[in-house]
Amino acid sequence: MRQFSIQRKTNETNISLSGNLDGTGKHNISTGIGFFDHMLTQIAVHGLIDIDLQAEGDLHIDFHHTIEDCGIVLGEGIGQALGSKLGIRRMAEASVPMDDALAKVVLDLSGRPYSVIQTNWVSPSVGNIPTSLLEHFFETLAVSSRMNLHINVLYGKDNHHMAEALFKAFARALDAATQVDERRVGVVPSSKGKL
Repeated sequence: MRQFSIQRKTNETNISLSGNLDGTGKHNISTGIGFFDHMLTQIAVHGLIDIDLQAEGDLHIDFHHTIEDCGIVLGEGIGQALGSKLGIRRMAEASVPMDDALAKVVLDLSGRPYSVIQTNWVSPSVGNIPTSLLEHFFETLAVSSRMNLHINVLYGKDNHHMAEALFKAFARALDAATQVDERRVGVVPSSKGKL
């Protein structure tokens, strides 16, 4: 079982994360930010990742530090669970509709962190969260997990639907990329021989 356990304590946040990449989608998520909890739940449920994440942050200032640091710990957890990445499929994509919205995520667990995020939000916030913070969450996660991540929310009329399609598409792509290919068991999925 590819499990992970991360603790992060700073002057701004105190976060405890544990889970299992080979889970069933069990989740216990509390960040103090309701809509963000709802989005992280989509990663657990649709990525079949068990996630127990408890975060306390300086929400009296704003949501930035808490959302950013959750991206850091989730990325570190993914990296920890994957270890040497032997045998994984490594690259995957997923497109997910949510009513009026459609999101596409393509990722490569290459060890080279980079993100490209293209969205067209219909208003500057969703669930009291600035939409820029949702993008920053994925940028931070890509860096801390050393993932190449491309996100495109192609269209939508409702920010909630657009965000939820995005988080679900990320979950599905991550699940597919982390699966072990039976033809490649014990082999690094790279022509370089190293990720």
